[in-house]
Amino acid sequence: MITDNKDSRHQSGLTYHQFRAAMLLTSFHSSSSLPRHKSFYPIIVIVVLLLSSIATICHASCNQLDRDSLLSFSVGISSPSPLNWSSSVDCCTLWEGVGCDDNGRVTTLWLPSRSLFGNITPAIANLSKLSQLSLSNNRFFGPLPDGFFKSFSSLQIIDLSYNRLSGRLPLSDRLTSPIKTVNLSSNHFNGTILSSFLEPAINLESFDISNNSFSGPIPSFICSYSAAVRVLDFTSNDFRGQMPQGFGSCSSLVTLRAGFNHLSGFIPDDIYSVSTLQEISLPGNKFSGPIPESIVNLVNLRILALYGNELTGLIPQDIGRLSRLEQLLLHINNLNGTVPPSLMTCTRLTVLNLRVNFLEGELSGLDFSNLSRLGIIDLGNNFFTGSIPQSLFSCRSLTAIRLATNYLTGDILPGITSLQALSFLSVSNNSLTNFAGAIEVLKGCKNLTTLILTKNFYNETLPDNGNLIGSEDFQNLQILGLGGCNFTGQIPTWLVKLGRVEVLDLSVNQITGKIPGWLGTLQNLFYLDLSQNFLNGGFPVELTQLQRLASQEAADKVDRSALELPVFVQPNNASNQQYNLLSNLPPAIYLGNNNLDGNIPTEIGLLKYIHVLDLSKNNFTGNIPETISNLTNLEKLDLSANNLSVS
Repeated sequence: MITDNKDSRHQSGLTYHQFRAAMLLTSFHSSSSLPRHKSFYPIIVIVVLLLSSIATICHASCNQLDRDSLLSFSVGISSPSPLNWSSSVDCCTLWEGVGCDDNGRVTTLWLPSRSLFGNITPAIANLSKLSQLSLSNNRFFGPLPDGFFKSFSSLQIIDLSYNRLSGRLPLSDRLTSPIKTVNLSSNHFNGTILSSFLEPAINLESFDISNNSFSGPIPSFICSYSAAVRVLDFTSNDFRGQMPQGFGSCSSLVTLRAGFNHLSGFIPDDIYSVSTLQEISLPGNKFSGPIPESIVNLVNLRILALYGNELTGLIPQDIGRLSRLEQLLLHINNLNGTVPPSLMTCTRLTVLNLRVNFLEGELSGLDFSNLSRLGIIDLGNNFFTGSIPQSLFSCRSLTAIRLATNYLTGDILPGITSLQALSFLSVSNNSLTNFAGAIEVLKGCKNLTTLILTKNFYNETLPDNGNLIGSEDFQNLQILGLGGCNFTGQIPTWLVKLGRVEVLDLSVNQITGKIPGWLGTLQNLFYLDLSQNFLNGGFPVELTQLQRLASQEAADKVDRSALELPVFVQPNNASNQQYNLLSNLPPAIYLGNNNLDGNIPTEIGLLKYIHVLDLSKNNFTGNIPETISNLTNLEKLDLSANNLSVS
């Protein structure tokens, strides 16, 4: 029946819109309470014809110039799934990503994430009525055509982000007055941003040129042209010099980002008068000087990211006035003094990172109990004293804690088990005591994936009680760091119960005995560091059965999700060998600087996916196995300071 209706519609000569109008009127007539007099039907016919003529006008066919321009644009690009653009059909109704106005002029070209490859040709500039253009997340490359931006007198939105476009913005080019959103991020553009390019954009609301190579002074003059600017993102470019005054003129500014450039000097103080600001992100520059107290006037601020600079002085004492603050990221600066108690009243905080500064004071003297939303806290590499604050255990949303490299003492207390969401814990390089007690407590944190206790518990004996943990304990643990503690004893047998462990570090201790063969049964283990101990005996052939080092299928199963906080292979160096992904750690076996002897087994060639093999400074003898040539992924091999020979 539907097919019949469609056929009869075409036979009558009605367009779809005429047919739709007639059907609506028929429906109205049949359902209304009006009497069905013959005199009413001519009225229906007149209304139908009137609406039909309006529909015909409102849905004119695609403008010939626009259609030809789009076809010319499409000739220069390719895609695994070609665009369904055909000259035999109307581009306004059936062309993918194309929209038109009532006059048949193309107003929308929306083709994000289509794997389009090629150049943006000058023909696209003929679409003079275009108001929305998105070619984001494709593979367009090369420079933009001359006069590209000023060709579009009606353009309001342009998004060319995540492509491979390059070169300078055309010198004679400029934005037009209707433009509201410009996104050129994640390309390879370079050169300076001229004031003439931005001057006409009086209605600009969002300007994102992040992840490019733009240089010169950062264009703070943008605020003198448009009072409507809400979002400015200059992140990851090559802007240099002092950040000039001017952003304070953006009275509606909500987001200001200029991180990872080469900006220096003081942060311009006029931005502290923009009360609408919700985010200031200026990390990875060379800003110096103090954080002024006037920053607390930004009462709407949610994100303050000033990490990776050279800021000095105190954290503003009244920072608690920023009651809407959610993320405070001040790590890797030169801040000193104590943490202001007022910060503990910022009850919306979810992330607090003050790592690598010169902060001091009794950490247990701070009351964290009001920070119920706190998910991540990193106070590492400072000069805090005292014990792990028990008030921190009231922050039930915590997933990650780093208190490493301070002067903390005492035990890990049972209260930490109330943090059932806790996944990441690093308290390395302090002076904590009672390792056996710590393990008894921490096995109650069922969601732990990363546990770094390095450089604590000095000269204690590793407990070798096989019942220390049960088969149900630490079953989510992926990273266990116990290095640098000067532990005595042997490699404890309870480690075999850590079925999901992928990274195990027992380096720089005084562990004796042989390397147990059962380590080879830890099927997820791909990073093993037993270096700088007093281990003896041979290289256990069972280690060559580690599946993550021997099988491509198993190696591909290494967790590739981001860690809650980065880990460091060298904990004393906060900026060296930082890993944000577990999968970025090199598959490795470190057995250097022990008392191992005997031959290197020929089965070593089974470890085809190992990247680092360090057997240096031992007493290995015999020939270097030829099967080492099978280790085609090997990046570092150290067999030095042994008694090996080459056959």
